[in-house]
Amino acid sequence: MKIGIVRFPGSNCDQDCYRAVDEGIGAEAVYLWHKSHDLEGCHAILLPGGFSYGDHLRAGAIARFSPIMREVIAFARDGGPVLGICNGFQILCEAGLLPGALVRNDSLRFRSHPVRVRVERTDTPFTSKYDDGDVLRMPIAHGEGQYVADQRVIDALEGERRVIFRYVDELGQPAEEANPNGSVRNIAGICDEGRRVVGLMPHPERVVSKLLGTDGLGVFHSLIEFLQATGGTAKQVAEAGDGPGTEAAEAAEASTP
Repeated sequence: MKIGIVRFPGSNCDQDCYRAVDEGIGAEAVYLWHKSHDLEGCHAILLPGGFSYGDHLRAGAIARFSPIMREVIAFARDGGPVLGICNGFQILCEAGLLPGALVRNDSLRFRSHPVRVRVERTDTPFTSKYDDGDVLRMPIAHGEGQYVADQRVIDALEGERRVIFRYVDELGQPAEEANPNGSVRNIAGICDEGRRVVGLMPHPERVVSKLLGTDGLGVFHSLIEFLQATGGTAKQVAEAGDGPGTEAAEAAEASTP
């Protein structure tokens, strides 16, 4: 299986993602340049962390218009699995693939330290190797990580069980002091309606080794298991569950100027 990692100007976690795929799970990883219009036959796409385009305007706002995002949007809406980590999560929200937005941390400070997150759902391509309620330790590194959305969106996310990760304390409870950025309801990660697109602020790709911890490995092992089960093609991925049925080219045309 081939997993593509998009490189934007300012990406700085692309190599971490590459190593997580290549060394962590032994799968094929390839870099995809932001100006390309070719996903090179990749079976899944990762949008890594960093500061794409220097976070000008707001984090992810310019990267959303990169040429390759037309293909990523089409791929996602055709049922392909897409994971956005930190800045990648911000880009997914800006691109309309996930609802809500990531805004300045409530502390107005950049936060870089380990946090605990609880796995809320295991029915996505990126969480199936975990158990519901697993508490993982992962690092964060962001200045705009506060997840916000209007009440209607939050209620829908909760009601449809699309909150995938939640910040918790050492007892596994979503306490206020465990929330590093002020995200509504301690939300650390969500998925789309088809459960194929996932975004999260913590960095699983940084905890895939014995030296730094292995709590993030399950994200990548889950993806490989999912791709092997579906055969890896976007069409097969869409047919494997209740993924979006929109025509890819038409969706990309409607979403991208």
